[in-house]
Amino acid sequence: MVEASPSSTGRLALLALGAAGVVYGDIGTSPLYALKECFAAHGGLPVTPGNVLGIASLICWALILVVTLKYVSFVMRADNRGEGGIMALLALAGQSGRGGAVLVALGLAGAALFYGDGIITPAISVLSAVEGLKVVAVELERFVLPITLALLIGLFAIQKHGTAKVGTLFGPVMVVWFLAIGTFGAMEIAAHPAILAAINPLWAVRFLTENAFRAFIVMGSVVLAVTGGEALYADMGHFGRKPITLAWFGLALPGLMLNYFGQAALILANPEALENPFYLLVPGWALLPMILLATAATVIASQAVISGVFSLTRQAIQLGFLPRLAIDHTSDQEEGQIYLPFANWALLFAVIALVAGFRNSSNLAAAYGIAVTGTMAITTVLALVVAHRQWNWHPALCLALGTGMMVIDLGFLGANLLKVPEGGWVPLVIGVLAFAVMTTWRRGRAALATRLEADSMPIDLFLQRGVGSAVRVPGTAIFMTGSPDTVPVALLHNLKHNKALHERVVFLRVLTESVPRIPGRDRMVVEGLADGFYRLTIRYGFFQEPDIPKALRLAKAFGLEFDLMTTSFFVGHETLARLPEGSLLPAWQGGLFATMSRWSSRATDFFRIPANRVVELGTQVRL
Repeated sequence: MVEASPSSTGRLALLALGAAGVVYGDIGTSPLYALKECFAAHGGLPVTPGNVLGIASLICWALILVVTLKYVSFVMRADNRGEGGIMALLALAGQSGRGGAVLVALGLAGAALFYGDGIITPAISVLSAVEGLKVVAVELERFVLPITLALLIGLFAIQKHGTAKVGTLFGPVMVVWFLAIGTFGAMEIAAHPAILAAINPLWAVRFLTENAFRAFIVMGSVVLAVTGGEALYADMGHFGRKPITLAWFGLALPGLMLNYFGQAALILANPEALENPFYLLVPGWALLPMILLATAATVIASQAVISGVFSLTRQAIQLGFLPRLAIDHTSDQEEGQIYLPFANWALLFAVIALVAGFRNSSNLAAAYGIAVTGTMAITTVLALVVAHRQWNWHPALCLALGTGMMVIDLGFLGANLLKVPEGGWVPLVIGVLAFAVMTTWRRGRAALATRLEADSMPIDLFLQRGVGSAVRVPGTAIFMTGSPDTVPVALLHNLKHNKALHERVVFLRVLTESVPRIPGRDRMVVEGLADGFYRLTIRYGFFQEPDIPKALRLAKAFGLEFDLMTTSFFVGHETLARLPEGSLLPAWQGGLFATMSRWSSRATDFFRIPANRVVELGTQVRL
């Protein structure tokens, strides 16, 4: 056995510290409201020893089965070259072959529900932390909403400056948080050790069998204790599997278990503590500092979700599920630190609307679970597909494992569907809208490509017939194209109007592959087609952003050099119009696609092409 070197051990510890701050912010702040909401379900459960021990046992085993066994031990094995997340998992499962369309639909549904989670998490987390003021003094309740809104506005306002400096504080703050909640929980457990009996899963089974339908409803609140489980997988590329696992077993899981059991012990000893068991667990002298710490922890949890939304949006853009949006890099060292203005302000608007509409964390809790449980179930399905296709697991093993996990996932999802009238409709509406947007953009781009290809000409035919009579002028013309076999419509229009071709013509195609990153040595393929004609293919991973001028420098290795001062980029600009008959898209989808096309960033900006070297040629396309 090879012992780890001090340097590697130190790096592992630092990565685990970072994981504690970013990965576990969401699940780490769930004790603020999860246990309380379990007793508030279905009009309120009576505080009896059986109910308290049963719910504490359910939370305990939810953390073990869902987070520890499913995510840490199983799902995190499905890394797409070190990266995780629903889009990375979809790419790993495959989008072609048998069931490819179904897998794509599931992946998009999971991504759409994640947007709902991204909106609700900041709202419920920060609001539940600030509600601790009501425990200090009832008259402070009127300040809860204004302070919450101010914190949220401030949080979203600083996104454009980047989170690199603030991020260095995330780990230490969350370490203090987990130590604090674990310590206060342990103090109460020491006073009432009988609560430790809840470790026995028979208490959970007894609660489920004795309470029947009411217990099923409570499961919709138990799932609040495992929200944030997706973050373990989504952030795997930032920290790695080992640091995330170390932070879970060494810090997060013990802290959460101690706090939940401590809250349950407090309720068992004093049923009136059910009003806010998290803060009433804290000694009076530590209440205000704990409120400040909780507020910091919930801001960190919100920051992690916001960053996740930015990352997911970028992946969806690269994979062709969303229109091009402006993406700003907030760090010269870290590729993953990005800022999307449109996504940021849209999130803020939605979060403010939720806080103002629901007004307290209990109301918001009803809206929270559906997005989380829906994504959990979809992750299970995709991970099992990967286990069968990529790891060659026997179908019987996948079926047995999948049955066990889906029983839990669908149980949580079914319980949360009962909360649709109380607020569960919110993430469903958000998810449906996001799904409609992504599928519309995908279908719209496919329809546009079909129309453009019909108006174009095969490259071989063009080189045989269209080149001989054309006047050749000095310089290089690069024509952006989406098809490797047809001539870009922009070239045909240029030839029609100017009756000339540059002495060097390049057909440039940019591909986004279903892997996170493509190394520079594999980025470019150069093909010589005829005298002065070339076809370039530049490949990127879905975690990378195109930089055409930088990529063109790689062509020197193929004997092809580009001087940007003598190079012109020709880009087609399509004006979309509806075809009365034979349209490829329904009316609503065609209108939505046209609107998104107008909002989409210019191709030159997205590909970082110098604006003074670009020629746009317009054409009308009827869809």
